Amino acid sequence: MQINILFFATLKDVTGEKRLQLEISSDTTTLGTVRDTLIQRYPDAEANIKAALASINEEYAFAEDAVNDGDEIAFFPPVSGGSGELPEIYRLPDEPIDHDEIIESITTPETGAVCLFSGMVRGKTDKDGHIPETEYLEYEAYEPMAIAKMKQVAAEIREKYPKVQGIAIAQRIGKLSVGQNTVLIACSSAHRNDGCFEAARYGIDRLKEIVPVWKKEVGPSGETWIEGEYTPSEDDRAD
Repeated sequence: MQINILFFATLKDVTGEKRLQLEISSDTTTLGTVRDTLIQRYPDAEANIKAALASINEEYAFAEDAVNDGDEIAFFPPVSGGSGELPEIYRLPDEPIDHDEIIESITTPETGAVCLFSGMVRGKTDKDGHIPETEYLEYEAYEPMAIAKMKQVAAEIREKYPKVQGIAIAQRIGKLSVGQNTVLIACSSAHRNDGCFEAARYGIDRLKEIVPVWKKEVGPSGETWIEGEYTPSEDDRAD
């Protein structure tokens, strides 16, 4: 059988591949077997492939999960919605995010408060292992899965904070300079005490855990992909 493999961020760099087709002699196999096959094919990337997260057809997957002919499997490092009439926005723009437009889009006639978190590219960082001075960032996303996981984050927000009205989640992709906006989470509600503050904080934290987006820091001393530490479990699959 033939399956489609995608590599992102560090995996793309160490294998030298972004997309490939893998032939498996058996009619059925598991994700664990596919991972082992890729390690044999890319022995220099063994540590990265072993540590990588994986998805099958845009949903997190695990070693024992079955793989079928034609499946799309993505490997990537740990990452750095609702329904009805309430407004929701999910975007992966390669242009600057218009904060006013976002706020207007998630405001209803009953809205009295909007809490918005906006991340930015900083020029310096003091975290160990990062480039101390940043010239620019490059963001990459597994786009179909990223949108699906943004919708999952919104659904979780609605479950935890039922008084929230509108939700917006936007993550920039591409090359971003120091001072530019990188990510936006906005939540609206009737009153400021109806959970919009807490929901926005939950949204950005959850996005950093399960939405497959990565950044590369580029500076005078070199470049490096920034990888997270959160490892999704089966509980992080969408219901």
